[in-house]
Amino acid sequence: MRAVVARVTEASVTVDGEVVGALDEPGLLVLLGVHVDDTSAQVDTMARKLHELRILRDEESCATTGAPLLVVSQFTLYGETRKGRRPTWTAAARPEHAEPLVDAVVQRLRERGARVETGRFGAMMSVHSVNDGPFTVLVEV
Repeated sequence: MRAVVARVTEASVTVDGEVVGALDEPGLLVLLGVHVDDTSAQVDTMARKLHELRILRDEESCATTGAPLLVVSQFTLYGETRKGRRPTWTAAARPEHAEPLVDAVVQRLRERGARVETGRFGAMMSVHSVNDGPFTVLVEV
């Protein structure tokens, strides 16, 4: 499982002209990808890392500040570009495998007390964010 995590002052996801998830205060935008070999074993670790990641102002985390997270599924994080000019997606999990794992990460975050907004799995989404810093990290489990 891989996540690109950006500290943002605001962020939103729009599908077909409708805002389906939004942060109107500082928090984290999480682009979450699932690898073909990922299992539920990675879910708890990813949720914990995202919730406790100390990249907010003053080295705080969502766990300590209550800052929200916007989680957006993104299979393209496993695009392979080393050979040629066209990415391959063989490392990205198929939707029927990935969607339950993305949902489980969101559920675990909520069980930890996190405020979580989401995109819409499999939809063509327009993601808007105002990066803070910018401060962006890659989290892998």
